[in-house]
Amino acid sequence: MERYGQVLLIAIPFFITLIIIEKIYGMWKGEDKTPIMDMVSSLMSGLTNAVKDVLGLSVSILSYSWMVSHWAIIRPEATWWVYVVTFIVLDFQGYWVHRWAHEINFFWNKHLIHHSSEEFNLPCALRQSISSFVNLFTFFLLPAALLGVPAIVVATIAPLHLFAQFWYHTRHIGKMGIWENIIVTPSHHRVHHAINPEYMDKNYSQVFIIWDKLFGTFQEELPEKPPVYGITRPAATWNPIKINFQHFWLMLKDAWYAANWKDKFRIWWKPTGWRPADVAARFPVAKISDVYHFEKYNPPSSVALQTWSVIHLAVLMLISAHFFGNIAAIGNPNIFLYGLFLFVSVYSMAELADRNPNAVAYDILRVAMGFGILWLQKDWFGISQWMPSGSLLIMGYLIVSLGMTLYCSFLDPGRNLHLSSNTPSTI
Repeated sequence: MERYGQVLLIAIPFFITLIIIEKIYGMWKGEDKTPIMDMVSSLMSGLTNAVKDVLGLSVSILSYSWMVSHWAIIRPEATWWVYVVTFIVLDFQGYWVHRWAHEINFFWNKHLIHHSSEEFNLPCALRQSISSFVNLFTFFLLPAALLGVPAIVVATIAPLHLFAQFWYHTRHIGKMGIWENIIVTPSHHRVHHAINPEYMDKNYSQVFIIWDKLFGTFQEELPEKPPVYGITRPAATWNPIKINFQHFWLMLKDAWYAANWKDKFRIWWKPTGWRPADVAARFPVAKISDVYHFEKYNPPSSVALQTWSVIHLAVLMLISAHFFGNIAAIGNPNIFLYGLFLFVSVYSMAELADRNPNAVAYDILRVAMGFGILWLQKDWFGISQWMPSGSLLIMGYLIVSLGMTLYCSFLDPGRNLHLSSNTPSTI
């Protein structure tokens, strides 16, 4: 956990820098593809995923270390070719895990968050799951285990493989010539994120596009069919925590209401989107029928709310940097209390962005939790050891943030207005 936290301290500023560059470039070109509230929602999602991963809130049924120790045929040294083989094996695994996440109802819940944005930009790459607590797919690494690839090599390559999937979430890069035949490009991934009938469930590859071409799931981006993004059952919220469990909650209710006992069990493993006929008739769910004409999610979002959302997110990321960089010093069980505060903060921020009438109540809970921690610890998780005024700054942040929530909820003149600059309402 400590090592992963240190990696995040390096990776997050790098990602944020690229996101800012994309935003500035789009504004300069007059083609801004990164609406403020969509960007904030995506970054909040990335933050919750990072916190969940740092806390180790997931387990593997079958560990890679165990497979290597029991099944390895050879024991190679960690030379350059071992790293290359590992990267390829991880990419092959990634293709199938990704494909199953799209094609099986239960697994779609862990991946839906990544597709929930109705835009396509670098921030949406950070929309990652917090709803997956068990890793079922380690067995896909069996080829690497049989070849005796050391666990430390897999642990080193895995984050690099993940980070290599960030850059192609953009609409500002067109087709890339010969590279279109070798690696996953922005054009390929735009197809993957699209909900056009021609593009659905295509281009699952993560780094090398060869897997889609081998297994019949490749689709080229067509100039006459501009991709339309999102999910066919729109999330209709900026709250990443809600989005993470929307599909699971729908399946759970469908299983409960299904009259046929067989349907109660098979709903989890049927193709994504399948619902028992009797339940679908009784409890219809809104679904996009015409992908070229639908209203994007766009609750009232004033200049004040957008500005505060960006500032609040930046402050929360600075607080998270303290968390990521001091995991060992904070220790158990305080790291889980810290993580809970960050989750509650994201939830409260998102409810304000959604203009939920209960946003003030959630924020009061967040602030009360923050002051409770300060009172019990007489500090903020040891922050005074490297910043003497740290606790006072946290106290000031809590007071100001509650004040801004109250202002945006009750006094902001633009709280009932849609800003035309925040995503057009129809495609």
